[in-house]
Amino acid sequence: MSRLPMSMSSSVTASCSLLLLTFGLVGPAHADSMSTLIAQKSTQSTSNTSYRYPDVSRQTPTVLPAFLSGDYDNIDSEYLPLLSSAETQSSLAAREVVSTARKMALNERTIIQGGCWDYLNAVFKRAGVTRDTIHKGTYGQGPYANSGEIEVGDWLYYINHGYNGVEHSGLFVGWVDERAKQALILSYAGENRREPARYRVYDLSNVYQIMRPSV
Repeated sequence: MSRLPMSMSSSVTASCSLLLLTFGLVGPAHADSMSTLIAQKSTQSTSNTSYRYPDVSRQTPTVLPAFLSGDYDNIDSEYLPLLSSAETQSSLAAREVVSTARKMALNERTIIQGGCWDYLNAVFKRAGVTRDTIHKGTYGQGPYANSGEIEVGDWLYYINHGYNGVEHSGLFVGWVDERAKQALILSYAGENRREPARYRVYDLSNVYQIMRPSV
């Protein structure tokens, strides 16, 4: 009959001795009774504890659609999920406008003769939608719109605080930081620059006109 090595034999003996001491067994014990006792102790341990493992918060990874898988120089990649969300969570009319604008700006790099008004007018026409004026003020006096009035796909007129405070218009895509009035806007520079429209973050503290797409 084969024998266990000395080190392994000592380890097994120590483990069994510790198990016997733990459950207060003195003298020889049968394997069946030991198994029963272990099961009882395990049940008592489970019923006496109220500890629960904390839930792990897992964020579903963002998977961009195929039409946004390119390498673009007119939108920062960190804003692609926001653009993708705008095309899937907005109304039908807004979705048509946002999708058409994205195709023209990113996929086709369309150049329109004229400025920001001409470009967005072309976007709305190509999308086959009309526009309703939701809020109307003036450049210098307002009244200026609250952030809660602005929706995806809105054509906005606002004071461009990042460029000498001039008046400007752009297509609202979504809030980057609504509390700070920072939003992702599709903007067309025009001015004979021969550049496609760009998605940039603008300060919307002073929006004085909102035109909303409708079917």
